[in-house]
Order: sequence, then C-alpha cells, then structure tokens
Amino acid sequence: MPVVNMLEAKSTLSKLVEAVESGAESEIVIARNGKPAARLVPLAQPEKKLRLGLARGKYPPFDYEKFQALDAEVAAMFLGEDK
Repeated sequence: MPVVNMLEAKSTLSKLVEAVESGAESEIVIARNGKPAARLVPLAQPEKKLRLGLARGKYPPFDYEKFQALDAEVAAMFLGEDK
C-alpha cells in the first residue's frame, strides 16, 4: 500500500488509477502534509451473468448425417478434385 503525497497524486492520477484498476496495487493512500487523507481503491465490478439459450429457435436443428456428408465435399476442395 504505497503512500503518495497530494502533489504527486495530482500529476500522476491516471497512472495511479491504472495501477489500482489493473490490480497492481490493491489501494493507494493519498497524503496531505505527510498525513493520510484519502484512499484510492478499485470499485467492485458487478458479476456477469451467463445467459444460456439466447439463440434457441433461431437456427434449424443440427442434422448429423448432412454434416457428415460434407466431409467428402471438403476433402475434394482441399485436394483440388472435381465433384
């Protein structure tokens, strides 16, 4: 937990915020005349909720047999053979 004086904090505020934001520092104390006056800490990030099933019903059902039939076509394209 580094202690930074007010003048240095004013001139390097963006670097201090970046250090706290990235996790390089958990908190930074800003001092005035050598006495702690404020703490710079990261805000708690809201948890991202995982949403499943967003594409349900938007695409046709998967047909395994049609998918497997494409193997020969793809192999022919790679090998430069005519169909």
